[in-house]
Amino acid sequence: MKKLLLILSLMFVVTLTACSKEEKIDLKEIEERGYIIMGLDDTFAPMGFRDESNEIVGFDVDLAKELFGSTGIKLRFQPIDWAMKETELNNGNIDMIWNGYTITQERKEKVNFSTPYISSRQVIITLMDSEIDKISDLEGKVLATQTGSSSLNAITESEELMSFVSEDEIILFGSYNEAFIDLKARRINAIVADEILVRYYMSSNEETEYKILDDDLGYDEFGIGLRKESTDLLELINNLLDEMKQDKRAAKISVKWFAENIVE
Repeated sequence: MKKLLLILSLMFVVTLTACSKEEKIDLKEIEERGYIIMGLDDTFAPMGFRDESNEIVGFDVDLAKELFGSTGIKLRFQPIDWAMKETELNNGNIDMIWNGYTITQERKEKVNFSTPYISSRQVIITLMDSEIDKISDLEGKVLATQTGSSSLNAITESEELMSFVSEDEIILFGSYNEAFIDLKARRINAIVADEILVRYYMSSNEETEYKILDDDLGYDEFGIGLRKESTDLLELINNLLDEMKQDKRAAKISVKWFAENIVE
């Protein structure tokens, strides 16, 4: 019986090892299969979202298409639950997270980041006729953001906000689209989000309905997230991203989406 248990234990360890190796997909494996899977929140305009024809489009989508266009590696888009993005990556369901993905110290412990390519403010948006004009006016009000977002980190790291707002009072939505619906319906009072998303939303809707507070919760940088072991893929992406900055291809894509070059 002891020998049988030992054999079964060894077989279990071997199986786990094999599975771990299969999950460690790097550039060579991606080149062999011929495609790479990009995980994104398909409601995060203008970085990656669905247009009126239900096609996935956006600034990050165009950047990714341009970056991999000359490599022979096809690009596949995989919409994911943004709150589960690192789990999806490290389980091997996707090969990279590229969708307005903010670089934070906490996330660096879970993934490898490319060099940053854009920076954005964390801003507070509310209705134009709201009495909220500064951070202190949020006391007693209903504040919202997206689950698993860098905006949630910005809220909880703000000493001023957290002096009168407890974390369990923050309303969390699966997408910013849901948050804006509730803001317009006055079920919440304000949203914290990346300025890039907020400006795009305002330009695509009735801009005069909303206002962005002068007070913000700081700046952050966007990067592309990869598995820790994807070192060759990371090097390739960094090199190609740098080439796109140097030859102005990234600038052209930026002008298309933002009417100016905001690529760093």
